[in-house]
Formats: sequence, C-alpha cells, structure tokens
Amino acid sequence: MASNSSTTTLHRSLQTEYFSTGWMVFEFLVGLSSGIKAGSILLIAFGLDSFLEIISGSTLIWRLRKEASGAATDVIEAAERRSSLIVGIILLLLAVYVTGVSVANLATHQAADTSISGMAIAVASVILMPFLARRKRSLGKALSSAALAEDGMCNVTCAYMAGTVLVGAILTALVNWWWADSVAALVLVYFIASEGWESFQAGRNR
Repeated sequence: MASNSSTTTLHRSLQTEYFSTGWMVFEFLVGLSSGIKAGSILLIAFGLDSFLEIISGSTLIWRLRKEASGAATDVIEAAERRSSLIVGIILLLLAVYVTGVSVANLATHQAADTSISGMAIAVASVILMPFLARRKRSLGKALSSAALAEDGMCNVTCAYMAGTVLVGAILTALVNWWWADSVAALVLVYFIASEGWESFQAGRNR
C-alpha cells in the first residue's frame, strides 16, 4: 500500500498534469487561430506544438491514474514504458516539425507576424512553462517516473518556441532581422531530438 507521502506526491502530479494539459488546450486554440489570422507560420507551429503536448500530457495522466488506482507494479511499469515511448515520439515529431517550419521560413523569407493575442499567449507561456517543467522534473524524481520528468521537456520546448515568437517579432520590428526566429528555432532542434531519442530508447528498453 502506498505511503501518505507517495499518495500526496501522486495527487500533486495528477493536478500538475491536469493543469498543464488544460493550459495546452487553451494555448493550442489561441496560438493556432492567431497564427491563421495573422498568416504567421511560427504562430501556427506554436499552436501545433501545443497540440502535441496535449497528447503527451494525456498520456501521462493515463499513466498516473493507473498508479493512483492501485494497479500492480508490472502494470505501472508497462504504463511507464509506454508513456516514455510516446513522450519520446512527441519530442522527435517536434524536432522534425520545428526543422521543417524553420527551413521553410528561411527559404521564403517569412518573418514573424505581429498578433496581439499571439504575443499575449507567448508571454504567458514564457513565464509559466519553466515553472511546470521544474515541477514535473521534481515530481517525476519523487515518483521514480522518468516519463513524467521527460514530459517536462515538452514544456521547455514550448517556452523556447514562445520565446522565439517574441524575440523574432521584436528583432523584425526593430532591426528587420526577419531570419532571427527561424535560426533560433533551429538551434533548439538538436536539444529536442536528443531528449526525444533518449526517452524513446528508454521506453523501448525498460
């Protein structure tokens, strides 16, 4: 039977994932609609990134609920492996998508368009996402759940993409560096892909 401490940690982990996934639904709707309205590829990519994180967060909720329901250890371990595998695939898809969007932007000289609603959601994400990432890593360590900690990487990715939206818009407006957001996004690709591959391999090999 789980101790009071582990039960509390599990409850906090579920609360964190519910909040995180709910926010991603809001971010997806605002980011995608703002991107389509403004004709901004980067904002559309930001919205689609949030959609992938909804999938990742839903997977983690499923895994945590398995443990909360008192499932057997082997069932929890199987859910953990599957969660790590899915989180890894999500991160790898993000790496591919960020690469594709960035290359397309550079090839077409696409600059980040200004959108008040898009900028507002990006500012909120830059502030909120690092907090969620740290919390998931801490709770993942406490629960011995690598999948939960790895899910925090999706939040780091979201924060970085939100930052590129803001920085790209500012640099484009001030000094006409239309390429700034795409180059910044490409720098992140190696980091995302490395974490995704590690999580993918962990899910396959556990």
